Amino acid sequence: MEEPLFADKSPRPTDADLAEVLGRAKRHWDSFAAHIREVIVGGTAEWKHYAGKSGWTFVVRDKRRNVAYMKPSAKRFTVSFAFGDQAVEAAERSDLPDHVVKPIRQSPKYPEGRAVRIEVTSAKGVGVVKKLLAIKMAN
Repeated sequence: MEEPLFADKSPRPTDADLAEVLGRAKRHWDSFAAHIREVIVGGTAEWKHYAGKSGWTFVVRDKRRNVAYMKPSAKRFTVSFAFGDQAVEAAERSDLPDHVVKPIRQSPKYPEGRAVRIEVTSAKGVGVVKKLLAIKMAN
């Protein structure tokens, strides 16, 4: 497993820290973050530090639940969702490529849903996570 970035509980990552770690992928982080602000009106997005080896994660919430988790890595970031049964079915009916839908379908089912993790390194990846966010918000 890759050693987490921003593992130290203090200080909270800054925009400059993100730019240094993400490099060119920072523009994709910013694009998705701006999209989140448009879609989740009245929601929150903040850095959270989790115990253990996880380090800092950017958590996006609407008024009642966690919606997405954004985790920076070297030159990329991962967006994670928990999909319930209806969201999984919606993903299967969507125009998302099979290499995105198949891992969702095959993910173990937990009480909070099936784990969906997408690594983003390009504008195409941002498009995928935007579609997944729409599915999550609708279900």
